[in-house]
Amino acid sequence: MFRDSHLPKEGFAVPDHSRFRTGLSAPVGAELTAFDLPVTGRVPVELNGRYLRNGPNPLGLDDPGSHWLLGAGMVHGVRLRDGRAQWYRNRWIRSRDVAAELGQPWPGGPVHAGEDTAPNTHVLRHAGRILATMEGGPLPYELSEELDTLGACDFHGTLRGGFAAHTKADPRTGELHAVAYFWSWRRVRHLVIDASGKVVRSTDVPIPDGPMMHDFALTERYVVLFDLPMTFSKAAVAAGERLPYTWNPGHQARVGLLPREGGAQDVRWCEIEPCWLFHALNAYDDGDRVVVDVIRYARHYDIAAMDGPGPVALERWTVDPAGGRVTARQLDDRPQEFPRVDERVVTRPHRYGYSAVVGELNRATLSLDGTFADAAFGDSLLKHDFAAGTVEAHRLPRDAMAGEALFVPASADAAEDDGYVLAFVHDPERGAADLLILAAQDFTGDPVARIHLPARIPLGFHGAWLPDE
Repeated sequence: MFRDSHLPKEGFAVPDHSRFRTGLSAPVGAELTAFDLPVTGRVPVELNGRYLRNGPNPLGLDDPGSHWLLGAGMVHGVRLRDGRAQWYRNRWIRSRDVAAELGQPWPGGPVHAGEDTAPNTHVLRHAGRILATMEGGPLPYELSEELDTLGACDFHGTLRGGFAAHTKADPRTGELHAVAYFWSWRRVRHLVIDASGKVVRSTDVPIPDGPMMHDFALTERYVVLFDLPMTFSKAAVAAGERLPYTWNPGHQARVGLLPREGGAQDVRWCEIEPCWLFHALNAYDDGDRVVVDVIRYARHYDIAAMDGPGPVALERWTVDPAGGRVTARQLDDRPQEFPRVDERVVTRPHRYGYSAVVGELNRATLSLDGTFADAAFGDSLLKHDFAAGTVEAHRLPRDAMAGEALFVPASADAAEDDGYVLAFVHDPERGAADLLILAAQDFTGDPVARIHLPARIPLGFHGAWLPDE
């Protein structure tokens, strides 16, 4: 049984999540397809592929009080080719319930422990498959190149149990790594999917209290685990909360180093001060130590209400397994989120990183009472040069709002800084979204292109660039 002695005696009150259906978080009500999109500027001819981004877009089937992180997933995509913006599409992911709500047949596929959910967190491509993912146990759903739902995916029958929101692709081996958790597990599970799309390694790591593990990091030698005091709560379940995780001051925060070829008994744990993090930028080996850059939140974050201390800073944690300690150094004190790195340097030292400013702007525009949904998006994007110790900010027009910034190299063998930064941006004048394209080496300059989309894109989460194969 899970321990929940940390819960207050009065139990758990379900927060009101209806605010996540208003302002820029409000779902769009229709699927659209638009061709030959208008462009201000020029689309770089070397960008041939699809920019996709996932996020929650609840339907009528969802309880208005449902948690923002659990709304049915909708993927938004823009197809670029030969200097043109060929199309925009947005599509709900057809889980069984979503398909029924839309009056369509369910595409079918395996289901883990009855958790059939339209994944709303990330979208990626591996082994020729486009996959939408979500944490907490639901299986990924496979999408076509036109964003139609093909069905749930268990990696050719090789996945035992549920999957995860965040993955890390090792550019050297072609492997895809994930760390999955599920409410009834007293463990987390490290998974390795090979280049053919099959699970070839599964390692269970016992952890008490059932913690939420939203993200992890990967080096050439280790899987970096963040065991933090956000744990499963039976009282939250009893109260009807669909995301039943609460801050647990009795759960020791720690960082674990799992050798990529090792087992649970080989994990080296290092205790840290209580904190929370949603995302890590990247990690790499530094001799016998591990360096990992993270966005750290102060203690006692309330994920059920999506409220609490905002992101404190971008920090560099150096994990010393021999000494059993973690030292932290602040890299930038601006509140920021959604950190991304050039995917080609994952597991290795990185010079550059990208993130979005949060927590300072657009509160009136969003009307969301100062909680996460307005604090998580701002009107500036950041480019970090960790070697030079500098930060550049690309400031958007007043009341514009940007989500995650994604780096795309100009070519497969281009330098780490040679390429473009893509992000969906809300244009308040049009009441719709643009796909913004910045030159990474002229980050503060005018955009290379603004692709004008025919609809608003609700505030959402993570995306990927899928170059033509």
